[in-house]
Amino acid sequence: MGHLEREREREKEREKEKKRERDRKGERKREREKEREKRKKGRETEREREREKERKRDREKERKKEKRKREKREKGVKIA
Repeated sequence: MGHLEREREREKEREKEKKRERDRKGERKREREKEREKRKKGRETEREREREKERKRDREKERKKEKRKREKREKGVKIA
């Protein structure tokens, strides 16, 4: 058991050292920045999709309104 525990400890130390090395190089910071940019772009595209849906709904409402006005005009009903 003692041998396996020592091996695990060495492995943990190696991982910590790798992490420290990456920190020194600034890799982790760049990786975090990339992830942040991806999330930001994702949010922006989601917002844009929502805006486009809203515009589409508005256009559809406007078309229906114009259609009703046209139908009333054709029937001869006075439009207020």
